[in-house]
Amino acid sequence: MAMEVHKNNVEKGWWEKDRNDLELIALMHTELSEATEALRHGNPPDDHIPQFKGTEAEYADCIIRIMDHARARGWDIGGAIVAKIAYNKTRPYRHGGKSA
Repeated sequence: MAMEVHKNNVEKGWWEKDRNDLELIALMHTELSEATEALRHGNPPDDHIPQFKGTEAEYADCIIRIMDHARARGWDIGGAIVAKIAYNKTRPYRHGGKSA
């Protein structure tokens, strides 16, 4: 899926030159801020894909940006997610001493 996302973004001109990693991460933050705004406004249907709530669409945008960035850098984000899920299963209940 990351390959398809990155290929589309290349075709749409977003990778005509190399992109700054920090800028790309900031754009991921922007999508999460847009999800927050959707919730603050009652989480209405998204303007572009109205069969989904605004937060669903903004989360999807964030994940798409993550996949695009990872693919561009040759990072195995899918493998990292699988490994992280497996690792998290080994952690103790409410690890890290953090309160809710």
